[in-house]
Amino acid sequence: MLNWKKSRSQILLMYALLGAIALVMLFPLLWLVSTALKSPTENILQSPPQLLPASPTLDNFFSVWNSLPFGQYLYNSTLVSVLTVGLNLLFCALAAYPLARLSFVGRDWIFVAIVSTIMIPFQIVMIPLYILTVQLGLRNSYLGMIFPSLASAFGIFLLRQAFMSVPKEIEEAARMDGSSELGLWWHVMLPAVRPALVTLAIFVFIGAWSDFLWPLIVIQDENLYTLPLGVAKLAGTFSLDWRLVAAGSVIAIAPVLLLFLFLQRYIVPTETGSGVKG
Repeated sequence: MLNWKKSRSQILLMYALLGAIALVMLFPLLWLVSTALKSPTENILQSPPQLLPASPTLDNFFSVWNSLPFGQYLYNSTLVSVLTVGLNLLFCALAAYPLARLSFVGRDWIFVAIVSTIMIPFQIVMIPLYILTVQLGLRNSYLGMIFPSLASAFGIFLLRQAFMSVPKEIEEAARMDGSSELGLWWHVMLPAVRPALVTLAIFVFIGAWSDFLWPLIVIQDENLYTLPLGVAKLAGTFSLDWRLVAAGSVIAIAPVLLLFLFLQRYIVPTETGSGVKG
């Protein structure tokens, strides 16, 4: 009985600690939402700070939406992010599969060279990448914003490790059924590593959605602005009213949170070897 009470108290203490950590991590987001909901009569810089708005209002969101073409910014960000995710998953999976399941000369050295590029900061390759983008005629275009993220060393590494975890018996059974290499990749390997694909999709989407530096460099047409550029423009337009800036930031963050809440149930290990008996 004593051990049960001790174990219960430890569990409660652990949950209390985790709750406190979660509150600290979520406080900036809660403060941002609170600022966006406060009316013009409230002092957002008062001390001590007041987290709950005295008179919540959605007028800040309507003002932001009507003052700038946020609908166009939202469309641009959605299009760029979705295309980036799709193309990144395709190319990373195509590159990771032979590195994991096929045998050829120099395979390990190629993988090491690819992974080594993770240590290279983007700022180092930014200028030659911009020159290449201009030479390809991709400046001021959606494809120009997607171009640097068509594939990533992290994505190749993540999917290679996932492909390597698939039991060989499944692969051999598919080959015995007459499956081609491409059919094996598409019908067997990709479904087997779905959690890794979803994880990579979330990382790529967040990176593409929140990217500010590269679109700022490659885009001059305001009709092609993404949400980060739109929020920066909003901060310049309403620099004295942080309620509107906070409202624009909430609009930019909300789709990412919704995507994560929708996809988090898919980030679970798949029992790829459940049908294989030793």
